[in-house]
Amino acid sequence: MASTNLGKEDAKERARDAARLSIRGAQSWTPETLAEAVRQGKREALAQAITWVESSLPQQQPQIEALLAALPASDKSIRVGFTGIPGAGKSTLIERFGLRAISHGWNVAVLAVDPSSQRTGGSLLGDKTRMTELSKHPKAFVRPSAASSTLGGVSRATSEAIQLCEAAGFDLILVETVGVGQSEVAVRSMVDVFALLLIGGAGDDVQGIKRGIVEMADLLLVHKAEAERMAACRDTASAYRQALHVLPTPPSGRTADVLMLSSLTGEGHEDLWNRVLDLNQQWTTSGWWKTQRDQQRLEAMHRHARQLLIEAHMHHNAKSWADLEQQVVECQTSPYSAARAWVKLPASWQE
Repeated sequence: MASTNLGKEDAKERARDAARLSIRGAQSWTPETLAEAVRQGKREALAQAITWVESSLPQQQPQIEALLAALPASDKSIRVGFTGIPGAGKSTLIERFGLRAISHGWNVAVLAVDPSSQRTGGSLLGDKTRMTELSKHPKAFVRPSAASSTLGGVSRATSEAIQLCEAAGFDLILVETVGVGQSEVAVRSMVDVFALLLIGGAGDDVQGIKRGIVEMADLLLVHKAEAERMAACRDTASAYRQALHVLPTPPSGRTADVLMLSSLTGEGHEDLWNRVLDLNQQWTTSGWWKTQRDQQRLEAMHRHARQLLIEAHMHHNAKSWADLEQQVVECQTSPYSAARAWVKLPASWQE
């Protein structure tokens, strides 16, 4: 018994030493050394690089810019986004889908964006703990990130995290959104294939089609199609297939596919994998794949410009912001007037 306890203590001490080395190494990264480590496929470097690009500190923006410049975007991967209401089984489906892709020889990165606490900013669900098998696989990388106050079901740096994963050699990037309803649209501007998860019997076929998000989807996945849920799933799939006929043709030129699948039995997953590859081939041939990627780069530029302007203005006019907040609380001015006053402040932060 004593030797067993000593062995456990030795293992703990080795883990502590490894953690200390990792921390010291992280503190010594430069954009150049970090970029090189990411290119070599070092997981700790990729994790650190994603932490960098998630930072909103003004003093760190030059380092982020240098890092991303050293790791230009690649068009050699396939990016798939998954969204759906809580309870639709996104994490379970993604894990099974990722393992299937690995079995076909792909390297898989999962960016799982969790809802986060408004008090601490921390992630609430911890998707990595719900993808235990995939997260331990040597050909997979699972990174949970907190959505914080970012709208659209993604974190503020998801598009850059995708770029970093591609630079690290991952050729299939799966993005799981927060999943809070129809606001899950920002991911559409970051992925090649957008999949919406549905649940049979959830009332979608009764209350009417959620047109806005359905129009953005390339694949409609009726999940948990097994056992006693099968009839309800068939009804939901049929309702959506009929509804798609009255929606306008997507810019891609291909109407969304409606698939039934179960991550419990594996039924339908091979079909899903084949559909993703088919979309890749068809859209590469038609030119839509490149057109979509080009448009997404422009959207990312616009998104970052708005974000950086607000953050820089906030940083350099923090005292004025605090004063205006106090005036709003004391009803000395309206929130709208205070916001306009803050926006009109001189842009003294410009370099």
